[in-house]
Amino acid sequence: MARRQAPQPDPDEIAPEAMPETSASALAKPTRRGGRSLQSLPGGRDDESPLALDRLIHERLRLGIVSALAVNDALTFVELKRLLKTTDGNLSVHARKLEEAGYVSCTKEFEGRTPRTEYRLTRAGRLALERYLEHMEALIKATREGTRS
Repeated sequence: MARRQAPQPDPDEIAPEAMPETSASALAKPTRRGGRSLQSLPGGRDDESPLALDRLIHERLRLGIVSALAVNDALTFVELKRLLKTTDGNLSVHARKLEEAGYVSCTKEFEGRTPRTEYRLTRAGRLALERYLEHMEALIKATREGTRS
């Protein structure tokens, strides 16, 4: 008889304020053999871990959107599409996920008869990107320190 698993929450539905802070020291939890526990590292098996990456930003195209907006005041849909070399559908789906999470704001207007969609990074999006980058830097540092031992 097959076992049923309880439905898991979608990590893309987590609000920015619910995302945990991470420190470099928290990444390096030794195991009995002196190595690091897979669960103590970002992207490990334990998705409920406070050390889990912000999976909303971690996806390649969403990271590209947030990064591009971090260094520009605003970008239009066409500019993002060209910059990230993606399709209309792919960009709109990922931009909507970021908008729903409060990481980006979207304004739509018309220039004559042509629609113009513009995206900006919100304060919550900037904070989430900073946390993500700090987390990745801590992971890199912990990995480098582990290879020297």
